[in-house]
Amino acid sequence: MAMDHGQGYTHMERSGFHEGGVHGGGVHGGGVHGRGARGWRRLPAGLRAPVEARAWKELGYTLLSLPIGVTAFVFAVTMLSLGAGLLITFIGIPVLAAGLAGCRGIGVLERTRARALLDLDIAAPDPLRPRTRGALSVMGAVLKSGASWRHVLYSLLLMPWSVFSFVVAVVFWSYGWMMLTYPLWFWLFPLYGGQDGIQLYNDGGHQIYLDNPFEVGVTAATGLLVTLATPWIVRALTTVDRVLVAGLLGPSRLATRVVELESDRGVVVDTAAADLRRIERDLHDGAQARLVALAMDLGLAKEKLTEDPEAAARMVDEAHGEVKVALQELRDLARGIHPAVLTDRGLDAALSALAARCTVPVQVEVDLATRPAAAIEGIAYFTVSELLQNVSKHSRASRGSVDVWRSEDRLMLQVTDDGEGGADVSSGSGLAGLAERLGAVDGILVVDSPRGGPTSVIAELPWRQG
Repeated sequence: MAMDHGQGYTHMERSGFHEGGVHGGGVHGGGVHGRGARGWRRLPAGLRAPVEARAWKELGYTLLSLPIGVTAFVFAVTMLSLGAGLLITFIGIPVLAAGLAGCRGIGVLERTRARALLDLDIAAPDPLRPRTRGALSVMGAVLKSGASWRHVLYSLLLMPWSVFSFVVAVVFWSYGWMMLTYPLWFWLFPLYGGQDGIQLYNDGGHQIYLDNPFEVGVTAATGLLVTLATPWIVRALTTVDRVLVAGLLGPSRLATRVVELESDRGVVVDTAAADLRRIERDLHDGAQARLVALAMDLGLAKEKLTEDPEAAARMVDEAHGEVKVALQELRDLARGIHPAVLTDRGLDAALSALAARCTVPVQVEVDLATRPAAAIEGIAYFTVSELLQNVSKHSRASRGSVDVWRSEDRLMLQVTDDGEGGADVSSGSGLAGLAERLGAVDGILVVDSPRGGPTSVIAELPWRQG
């Protein structure tokens, strides 16, 4: 049955009322257009549910589950029993492997069916990876795969659950529509004395028939209530199906987490290497070059000290200026690695110092009772630094703001500006690299930057590093 759960099913194309339409006041092809579409959307979800496409798709899924469940159960039990009984011979191993492979094939069918009828897109589990070529290696991979045994468990559980859900769905659907339409067909049951209607009770002395207008109306009203409630009941039944498909036919959570950690480790390694190259480049092209030039200038000044003291004094004065510039570059470089103010005084003071160096007036508000983990604090500082650099260089903003707060076990950062907008993570800009760096520690970067502005960037980090 169709009902809204904040998933966009009020849209006509998702509810099956998009193609076709109302033309001249008539319903065409299950669709509604124009004024009819707007009127249809204004109806409460509970009234639309029995006739929306999602309701009938979920009913179709429930009805199909019974024959598929029976077939999967019989196949799984037969192959497992036959394979286990033949394990005393070599034949049992290929029989078991064939049974598990067949259950994986059933899983492909079930994921496709869930995608088509339940709008549930579940990725396939990791493919089998035999160590060597040959039938024995393939059979060993199938038997050792945890996904194969989860498919077997699904095949065994589907039948009892599908029997229950089939009976409940069919009973509620059939009785609801039957009672709702009772005024149209009650005359098909002729009673003694020329009356029409269904007999509810007869003990030889007392008889109860649904034959007068009031009883027919009450029956239809009861049928309407049952019909309106049935979509929600079937929705609850298919929720269990969703859990079964997602939990048993998809990738293992542990395997998925391992892949994520491997990917995150690669991002961290690449980021660290990029930072190291940046530091080496800045040292080589900046402070190191200035120090070399300073040593040469001091050498020349030393040679001229006796011959031309005034020229030597000018050269020493110029060298003194170069020393100041080199020291400033070294401070900037150290601040980019991990500023001392962040270690000593925390995010509030460090971000205020960042805002003071920004070319755009920036208001900073930090609401933290305690300090997060040092590594998370450093990533938060780097994130705000990168975002404020974007504000200075690209936004053409007149003002900005930085807000930092804690939400349960997450550290939240928000950087906003009133610039021209248009920032996009998917464009391959620095925001994409920033999102990868945050993702390496289970963080999230969300950018809201429409053309014309304003821009709001929210970063979410774990409070403690896992």
